[in-house]
Amino acid sequence: MIFSDFTYERPDLNQYETTFNAANKHFSEANSYSDAKTALQELNRLRGDMAKNMKLAYIRHSIDTSDNFYRDENDFWDHHEPLVNQIHNHFYESLLSSPFRTLLEADFPATLFLFAEDQLRLLDDSVIELKQQENEMVSQYIQVIASAELEFEGKKRTLSELSAFFTEPIREIRKAAHAVYESFFVTHEQEIDEIFDQLVTLRHQQAQKLGFANYVEYGDRLMNRWSYDRQQLHAFRQFIVEEVVPINQKLYKRQQERLGIDTLFHYDLPLVYPTGNPRPQGNRNDLVQKAQAMYHELSDETGNFFDQMIQQELMDLDGRPGKQSGGYCEFIDEVQMPFIFANFNGTSDDVDVLTHETGHAFQSYLSRWITEPELVFPTSDTAEIHSMSMEFLTWPWMNKFFGTDSEKYKFAHLSSALQFLPYGALVDHFQEEVYLHPEWSAADRKNCWRELEKRYCPERDYQSSEALARGIYWYRQGHIFEVPFYYIDYTLAQVCALQFWQRSIVEQNPTTWEDYLAICRIGGSKTFLETVQLGHLSSPFDHAKMTALLAAVDQYLTAIPETELN
Repeated sequence: MIFSDFTYERPDLNQYETTFNAANKHFSEANSYSDAKTALQELNRLRGDMAKNMKLAYIRHSIDTSDNFYRDENDFWDHHEPLVNQIHNHFYESLLSSPFRTLLEADFPATLFLFAEDQLRLLDDSVIELKQQENEMVSQYIQVIASAELEFEGKKRTLSELSAFFTEPIREIRKAAHAVYESFFVTHEQEIDEIFDQLVTLRHQQAQKLGFANYVEYGDRLMNRWSYDRQQLHAFRQFIVEEVVPINQKLYKRQQERLGIDTLFHYDLPLVYPTGNPRPQGNRNDLVQKAQAMYHELSDETGNFFDQMIQQELMDLDGRPGKQSGGYCEFIDEVQMPFIFANFNGTSDDVDVLTHETGHAFQSYLSRWITEPELVFPTSDTAEIHSMSMEFLTWPWMNKFFGTDSEKYKFAHLSSALQFLPYGALVDHFQEEVYLHPEWSAADRKNCWRELEKRYCPERDYQSSEALARGIYWYRQGHIFEVPFYYIDYTLAQVCALQFWQRSIVEQNPTTWEDYLAICRIGGSKTFLETVQLGHLSSPFDHAKMTALLAAVDQYLTAIPETELN
């Protein structure tokens, strides 16, 4: 069965609630552990079926936000998702109070119980309406971004298509592309400010109603941070400022000299090489075929998996008008297969997003044995290890995509992994300040962003952009609007992925792939730090180990002479 044949049905929520509550009653009133276990499995099936319909509606709406049917379905889920989650909370209550809890904990992942505790803390009847309004505002933001069609060089382009010109070797062209891109956000500045202002207010109100001091506390609970706390994140962010930012400034200095320019302005940053960044050879079909060959050579598991993704048409990769921006992976419970969404634009980002989202997809494929729908994917800090590591584990095959430019791609890719870390920390720090100060005006938020940007990303010179100089860059970062407090998870995962890079590329350790498979197979059945340990990785919070790792990356990049990059 191919993706277009997957059946979507808007559920009858009254009937679903009746059926679900009956199953939950069987679970809570079970006379034996065997009966309780059977009832729990039925509750898993019901929740999985509900999740399938919710995800299909989301995927098909994101593929074409102008499709009236799925726009209506998206509106339906904006309103009803919190109600469904509240229905499911009755199960979480029963699970935590079950007389068979000790036996259940022996047979089911411990993280199921941690997740249940979080869900009960994050949702009750008092915040349902606020949740619904929050969903509606997120959808408004997504719709604004998806609506972009900007005239550039005689053609209307989406934001993704326009960003392909950011690496244009001719400086005036890339400067102009940046200016047109920024003009979209300036045009929609008041609208985006109003959306975000409402999101901050709604989220703060939820936190207050549920007894949290602020939405920062709520947000960390929402992200299921089961093995570390915000103080450790503060220390990690500071570590990035002290240890990573100086390394990055050396990389930017090399870039400036390589490009032969006196000042590296913001519109110069994406261009790594004066003749242009490496671009993958071929169109979308070519890249998928090359990826298929690569994954067959990498392992039997990845080869068989990727064949199924192609056969079932479980990838939508082309950028086009009306399509949601960005990339993601979802797991469709009923068919036990993932779906990959992306916006190819002809740059090296196409290979990055394909390998990245395939990492997510492959992990969920190996974890499809897990019957709890909330645990097929792990928490996002862990999930991003799988995706970011896949980007590096596929390095030996980059010549398939970039030919003689493959070494230039690798240098740029590894450099960008380091350069991302301060930006990821910046996004988290910005959100923390915003939600600690819910009374701030739009201008206050922009000022905050710009001040933090100078600390984390001092290379950003906005002399030629008044809009960016006053702090609107963050408008383009969808995570800030859609999934608050997610972004620091990328930085935690990135230093784990760099360890897989070191083991596979530098040390050529033969156990690397088996360790990667091991952490993919467990899905969300372990916490972040338990998964790190299983993969024989060092904790991101072990600053001595992280310092040594960064030194190894710095040494590797420094040892590559400029003569090899021309």
